[in-house]
Amino acid sequence: MTSAGTAKRTGKARRTGRAKAAGTASTAGKTSTAGKAGAADKAGASAEAGNEDEARDVTGSNGDAGEDRVTVAKAGARDRADATKDDTAEKTDASKKDGTGGDEPADPWSAFGPAPEPVLGRPRRAVRAVGRFLVHEWTLAVVAALALAAAMTWPTLRYPRHTLPHDYWDPSLQAWQMAWSGHILRTNPAQLWHSNTFYPENWSFAFSDTLLGYAPAGLIGVGPEQAVLRYNIMFVLAHALAAFGAYALARQLGAGRIGGAVAGASFAYAPWLLAQAGHLHIISNGGIPLALAMLARGHGWSLRYGYRPRRRHAGWAFAGWLVAAWQLSLGFGIGLPFAYMLAGTGLVSVVLWFVRRRRVKRPFGWRLFLADVLGGLVFAAVGAALAGPYFRVAELHPNAERTIGDIGLYSPPASGFFTAPAESRIWGGLHEGARAVLPWHPEMTLLPGFVLYALAAGGLFFSVWRVRHRIFLLAGVLVTMALAMGTRFFGGRFTYVPLFDYLPGWSGLRTPGRMMLWTTLLLGLLAAGAVTAFCMRVRELAAERVPPWPGPWLRLATLLPLALVLVEGLNATPQPVVPRQPAALRTVDGPMLVLPSSQNLDQPVMLWSTDRFQPMVNGGSGFTPRSQAQIREATVSFPDYASVDYLRRIGVKNVVVLRDELEGTPWEGMLDRPVDALGVAREQVGEAVVFRL
Repeated sequence: MTSAGTAKRTGKARRTGRAKAAGTASTAGKTSTAGKAGAADKAGASAEAGNEDEARDVTGSNGDAGEDRVTVAKAGARDRADATKDDTAEKTDASKKDGTGGDEPADPWSAFGPAPEPVLGRPRRAVRAVGRFLVHEWTLAVVAALALAAAMTWPTLRYPRHTLPHDYWDPSLQAWQMAWSGHILRTNPAQLWHSNTFYPENWSFAFSDTLLGYAPAGLIGVGPEQAVLRYNIMFVLAHALAAFGAYALARQLGAGRIGGAVAGASFAYAPWLLAQAGHLHIISNGGIPLALAMLARGHGWSLRYGYRPRRRHAGWAFAGWLVAAWQLSLGFGIGLPFAYMLAGTGLVSVVLWFVRRRRVKRPFGWRLFLADVLGGLVFAAVGAALAGPYFRVAELHPNAERTIGDIGLYSPPASGFFTAPAESRIWGGLHEGARAVLPWHPEMTLLPGFVLYALAAGGLFFSVWRVRHRIFLLAGVLVTMALAMGTRFFGGRFTYVPLFDYLPGWSGLRTPGRMMLWTTLLLGLLAAGAVTAFCMRVRELAAERVPPWPGPWLRLATLLPLALVLVEGLNATPQPVVPRQPAALRTVDGPMLVLPSSQNLDQPVMLWSTDRFQPMVNGGSGFTPRSQAQIREATVSFPDYASVDYLRRIGVKNVVVLRDELEGTPWEGMLDRPVDALGVAREQVGEAVVFRL
């Protein structure tokens, strides 16, 4: 009995010793593993921070301790292996005695372990990708820009087939331009520049800005009603693109979302632009900030964060050049200053790259270099292809070129920067007296918004932009304002006149006030810096509140600048009904002349020709060709022998007289003259009288 009890106690003591040794070894092994992981983490963090010496020191300081722990771990592993063998043998013997075999039951607690990640199928991955796209910032920005454009330009889309914003003269011309470009690209692209108007002149499509970039829209629909609908849609989309482009530029430069929204809203809905509502080629300016945003993104550059080589992307840079080329194709009125700005920026960038090429790590890359070269060539090729017809027109029609005297007629005084147009719902009535003293107020009311002025002024002192960048933006504002004043700023001797004299094509820009486009963009960037800093401060204050109850109200206050900018942009733009197309314009062949004829009367006639695009003498543009002036003068006595003979010699076959438009014109009373001896057939077609020569 005694010997048996002693043996039992001896076996139990041995098993207890083995268990303690195994536990000690396990603890040592864990300590060793933890020590190694900590040393590795410290070394990785140090290496990521760029301090390789610190990483080596961290690893070396734990070296001795690591070796001791490894030795203890090895000893513990051997004891643990022996203990495991003994336990296994005992369990095997016990299982044999019990007759249960060597199979152990499954651990019931394994059911509570983490489940593996499910493998998504292709449909679910597609749905998840679509969901991420729909809630992406840029998707939401596009939707917001479209909704805001429809609201801020209302009631443009109320009767989009029958009304035009502002007036029906220049918008009729531009509606015809889009229709003509789509029609001729579909039928005979070689005759693009020789339109059906201003017969018998050639190159007539280059008599004004062409909106050629909208030609794809012109491929859809035929006739005046479709042309009016197309114009109104593009009018709204142009506002949306302007807001989105300026937002994208401000965000790329480092502004916050609300700051970017202020920049976009102020650029697209500045009060002075309401006076330009009848000039789609001026409203269509969104490609300028969008191209600049893409170019800045492609070059990894930000106003707030500087140059970041890792963020370069050649594809974005090339896309920026393509957008810039598209913007240029809409017209040289605002495209030419944009082209010179890009050329100047490129020259400065090359100089800076050459100076800093050894100090900046990877200042450029071959892919980006090729993207810039190819993109720049595309932009230059588009500019050259578009400029050729305009130089040809200037050669054939010397009266089309502007003079310094013409520039003086449209140069606004300094008071124009604080005067709103009549189309402004907020300031239009209040500024009626100020407009009355302006010689040509449609081009001299240049108020970008008092709220924008205030936000930009605040951005000079409180902003996320650096001080030197604020100074550069302020300098840009002052320079562009001086250019917008034309000859009113010290006679323009140091600003506008040198550009007029020496820069090719600049003499064709007769309205210097449109340089206010650049002033508005720069003011918007200054304002975006101030609003972004304000929003950051509001978030800090909201986080410090205990309890954070005022937080939502403080965050709501950050939308106040945006709301005020939009309120100043509310419009009171008239929406006149477009004159109905006479039935004769749908049946009479060309070449034809529609009487009475003048600059304003001919523009709706151009729109009426979009059914068949028959050749016609009528046409309205920025200047009157001598041939058209001679035809108008020769037909004042129509119908008589001299006028009929003259029209036959130049190839005119039909003359359409609009009865309701004759009163008060030089052609009044022409329908009472006899035609029996002239060999002319006279026919009543609807409300018009057709003379077939």
